[in-house]
Parts: sequence; C-alpha cells; structure tokens
Amino acid sequence: MIILDTAATRALADGHKTLNLLAANMAASGDQLHVPALCLTQAEAADDGAARRVLGFPSVAVDPLDTVAAVTVGTMIRDGYGGPDTCHALYCALPRAEFTGLSILLTDDEDRYPPGTLAISIDSPGMLGFH
Repeated sequence: MIILDTAATRALADGHKTLNLLAANMAASGDQLHVPALCLTQAEAADDGAARRVLGFPSVAVDPLDTVAAVTVGTMIRDGYGGPDTCHALYCALPRAEFTGLSILLTDDEDRYPPGTLAISIDSPGMLGFH
C-alpha cells in the first residue's frame, strides 16, 4: 500500500511531476494511493482547493479516521510521534489485515517518521524505479 502524508498530498495537488505520474500509473493498474483523512484535512487547510485537486485522481482513496484510528492516533500524539496528520499517516502505515505487504509512506521528510517505517522522499531519484 502506498500512503501519501500531508506534504506528499500537497505536492500531488500542486502538480508534482513524479507523483502525478505515479497517480496515473496507479489508475491504469487499478491500484490506489491512500491519503489519511487528517493529511487531506491539513492539505486543504493550507491550500484552498488541494483536496478537490487530489480527489480528482481516480487512484486516490481516503483512509477515514474511524473509532479505532482516532484512539490510536490520539495515543501516538500524546506519546510524541508528531501532530495529528503525521500520526494518522503513521497509523495508516501500520500492518493491516486487508494488506499483508509492507506499506510505503511517501513524504518530503523521511526523518519525520520513526525507524521501522518505510518512508520514501517524494523527490528520491529512484521513487518510481528510475535512477
């Protein structure tokens, strides 16, 4: 599963070339990019229309902040893992029953996330497998 944090969501909304190509490739393959609801909220708060532009991609799905997520994200915030959007992205990257592979968290700052999280810079030259 590929997850976009707030910075990656804003970059996609702003036309980041590699992320736009990734979104198009995901749509063609039937796969989805996952945007945590709090990351989408933060992106929209910072940039009017960002949510509309991101949700215009057919490959984008929003991960909701349901009851279990809200409690877990709240605990992560209290324990110092970051703000609400960062913690929701981190929560979404945790192993899930419906997805057994390793989640990839796309961000502009790989150091924002704790060790063990596969966080990849959106500006990494090899992000799409090209060097």
